[in-house]
Amino acid sequence: QVQLVESGGGLVQPGGSLRLSCAASRSIGSINTMGWYRQAPGKQRELVAALSSTGSTNYADSVKGRFTISRDHAKNTVYLQMDSLKPEDTAVYYCNVDGIFLVAAGLRRGDYWGQGTQVTVSS
Repeated sequence: QVQLVESGGGLVQPGGSLRLSCAASRSIGSINTMGWYRQAPGKQRELVAALSSTGSTNYADSVKGRFTISRDHAKNTVYLQMDSLKPEDTAVYYCNVDGIFLVAAGLRRGDYWGQGTQVTVSS
């Protein structure tokens, strides 16, 4: 079984920064996409940032220039650096990895989600 464990959420003042981490419990052989999503109360889950297998990135218009998605291959971890945070960024943030993982039985293709981490931007 592959698990994605998120960390780094919390309470921050407007204008502040946070870095979210999402570590896979198994080695990632290759990816189709890695992404961060968020869901605010009463709203649908939305894509915040995505990283493709070619290394290209895609961001929601609302976070362009403020958020950066990156990956550490050796640590099987994807990050979301969030700067200049605004109250409207408040949400539960989820990571997603669609790829091929090295498990005990060999290679496994899967699409997995983290458990979510709360980000609250408030003064």
